Amino acid sequence: MKVTQHLEEAKGTLFSFEILPPLKGKSIQSIYDGIDPLMEFKPKFVNVTYHREEFIYKERENGLLEKIAIRKRPGTVGICAAIMNKYDIDAVPHLICGGFSREETENALIDLQFLGIDNVLALRGDPIKTESTFRPHLHGHHFAVDLIKQIGEMNSGNYLVDDIQLEPTDFCIGAAGYPEKHFEAMNLQTDLEYLKAKVDAGAEYIVTQMFFDNKKYFDFVEACRKVGITVPIIPGLKPIKNLNHISFLPKFFHIDYPEELSRELLKCKTNEQVAELGVEWGIKQSKELKDAGVPCIHYYTMSNSTQVKKIANELF
Repeated sequence: MKVTQHLEEAKGTLFSFEILPPLKGKSIQSIYDGIDPLMEFKPKFVNVTYHREEFIYKERENGLLEKIAIRKRPGTVGICAAIMNKYDIDAVPHLICGGFSREETENALIDLQFLGIDNVLALRGDPIKTESTFRPHLHGHHFAVDLIKQIGEMNSGNYLVDDIQLEPTDFCIGAAGYPEKHFEAMNLQTDLEYLKAKVDAGAEYIVTQMFFDNKKYFDFVEACRKVGITVPIIPGLKPIKNLNHISFLPKFFHIDYPEELSRELLKCKTNEQVAELGVEWGIKQSKELKDAGVPCIHYYTMSNSTQVKKIANELF
């Protein structure tokens, strides 16, 4: 079932969350351990992130460096299939531009359709650690809007090579939105124009980057509506977990903490105090969003359900 169908049929605010594939060497049980505690809240869908292979350089006997590809996490497609089979809920795989040629993208979509996966979240993706900026695959997509267009073409039955029209796919396409703007955008207005281009290309709903100030989300939704973006906009929340998050999250995700939250964070001396505050703030944010009638609240769990379970206990 498509994410948009879940949203249309909902009687109130839905609950959903996002997980990471486990590090290689771990079993599928590590995924289930993170999902099981949240199933009582009846999530309609679970997002599964995609992580590109990375590269290391190993010195050979002749002194030359050999570039070696390594994959730290197992594949998203298989994890989505396992989740759907075990829990009978929809899994939403992330599909990214980086590391994929257009042909590889098409093959991934063919596999997803074969498995009965109806939804994809189309993203550009981040640069890998060995890249200072994002570098697209030589035969891949530079931007998420181009990826969305390819998915849309397949939804129309148009594949890359075949001259005859094939059976169309029927993917519901999600896109990412940034209430505090994407860090590479010149300003929020240009970022909104890029987002509208993604919607015009076929994105049917938006999931936002994490934010800690609900006003920024509400202002973002209002700004989207003004430029003609009418699709559902799902807020994404992440509870702050430890002392490292205090500086890491603003730096890595280019977001700001509201003054009230930052004052409380500065009082925290231990990871436990930060985690407790993260839950309190997450409950406060979630209640305000739910009272405002948002279609769904999407939680970034990082495959650790402890804090999100405490938040959800107060709302769902």
